[in-house]
Amino acid sequence: MAAGSEWARVLAWALWDCGATGLNAIVVTFVFSVYLTGSVGSGLPADTSPASWLGRAMAVAGLVVACLAPATGVWVDAPQRRRRVLAVMTGAAVVLTSAMSLIRDDHRYLLPGLILLACTAACNELATVPYNAMLRQLSTPETSGRISGLGLALGYAGSVLLLLLAYVGFIAGDGDTRGLLGIPIQDGQNVRAVMLLTAVWFLLFALPVFIIVPPVSDAGPVDRVGLFGAYRRLWAEIRSEWQRDHNVVYYLLASAVFRDGLAGVFAFGAVLGVSVYGISEGDVLLFGISACTVAALGSVAGGLLDDRVGSKPVIVGSLVCLIVVGLSLLTLSGPVAFWVCGLLLCLFIGPTLSSARTLMLRISADGKEGVAFGLYTTTGRAVSFIAPWLFFTFIDMFGSDRAGMGGLCVVLALGLAGMLAVRVPSRLSSRPATTP
Repeated sequence: MAAGSEWARVLAWALWDCGATGLNAIVVTFVFSVYLTGSVGSGLPADTSPASWLGRAMAVAGLVVACLAPATGVWVDAPQRRRRVLAVMTGAAVVLTSAMSLIRDDHRYLLPGLILLACTAACNELATVPYNAMLRQLSTPETSGRISGLGLALGYAGSVLLLLLAYVGFIAGDGDTRGLLGIPIQDGQNVRAVMLLTAVWFLLFALPVFIIVPPVSDAGPVDRVGLFGAYRRLWAEIRSEWQRDHNVVYYLLASAVFRDGLAGVFAFGAVLGVSVYGISEGDVLLFGISACTVAALGSVAGGLLDDRVGSKPVIVGSLVCLIVVGLSLLTLSGPVAFWVCGLLLCLFIGPTLSSARTLMLRISADGKEGVAFGLYTTTGRAVSFIAPWLFFTFIDMFGSDRAGMGGLCVVLALGLAGMLAVRVPSRLSSRPATTP
């Protein structure tokens, strides 16, 4: 295969991440979720706040992913199925995002909007299972690291670019019309137009992987595995790792919890910025652009520090800083406090995620990296309901949206406690990663 052809396929694969991450930033984090809680649900005649209802919706989405991710992972072990499953999930996410353009600025549309958001988040998350599995057919052990990094880089770039387009074209400004396109804000027309833009964005960036990356047709027979069979296979893999090294299983559980806490900070931070700290819906997009940039810089800095002191110290130190900043944010008020503390949170999220993946590589057995990362991904999705659940539980318990940050800090603290129990052999604590 020609080198140019290989890299065309790699680029086509990475572009999907550009579209999917941009969709997640608009739908789950910075635009549609803020629109639902700040505008659509503002006149909700009930004691439960819109932010709490958002937490419930995302918890349900997490439970759906937890139930289906193991089966999806087993199904796409067969390379022939990967394109098909990816196409179905991608198509569903595009259609659901398009349907969000029908959600008007009226509290009667809150429930349909939450259903659309939860279903889109679940489809987008499940789509990453076949997407990540395709990496093996596009890379070698010598190139998998740089190719994976290319996907992550384009994901961050896609988020920033789409947020900029949404802000400049549809959100910026004051008055009855917004953005360069001058779209009216009445009935949420400008935000609804952003959802159509997002659907088209994802579709355009997803198409290359289906056009350029060829299907796999000679990978052997395909096993028929149901939902319960998938869980039995998952349990067998966990039991095998437990027999080899208990600390691998401890780490899988601890990292699953703190990664869910990090996802919760990203998912609900913008909502809290509007409902608690007085950030305007337009400024939320500017914050999102800054947050993605800071997280990317934090990932780079964390990677350099990881090679010097080891993965576990970076993870533990970053989690401690995240909890301290999160608790500080509970006691502060105003837009300035949100900007400063919010960006600090993003700064420490990057190193935590980067070192978490590196540590998984370092403690996995030689030749078993695929199994290890399969468990790493599946266990992470299996607990993806915890952060949303504690988020809305704390809001309901204390009667304040602000308390939701306390719930997220509890999740991070549980992950930190789990990490402290993980024993990393000294020869691994500072050994450089084996991937490029």
